[in-house]
Amino acid sequence: MRRWIGFLIAIALGAVLGLLYGWVVNPVEYVDTTPDSLRMDFKTDYVLMVAEAYQKEGSLGLAARRLALLGDASPAELIAQASLSAVQLGYSNLDLSIMQKLADDFQTWNPNLEEPAP
Repeated sequence: MRRWIGFLIAIALGAVLGLLYGWVVNPVEYVDTTPDSLRMDFKTDYVLMVAEAYQKEGSLGLAARRLALLGDASPAELIAQASLSAVQLGYSNLDLSIMQKLADDFQTWNPNLEEPAP
């Protein structure tokens, strides 16, 4: 019985020391990550920020370049996924309409007619 108690104490001590080392002494540091590694709720926030910036700036090319950071999907697909997530997360109607405006504008967007990037 004494051996089992010693074994369990050793396991518990190892777990505590491992967690202490991983969380306090040498925690993981994320540096220079891209938006495509974000969770879906943060990607939705990012798409909303792109839509708000587009509302102010009016450049679909710039919005497309910003959305390209979220992955290989087309801007329309990214906005559609984010819109579904926004509805599930309870975004305001104003936020949803801003995202919908960006999606609508991408339906008729021709990247060949866009002005070159500065």
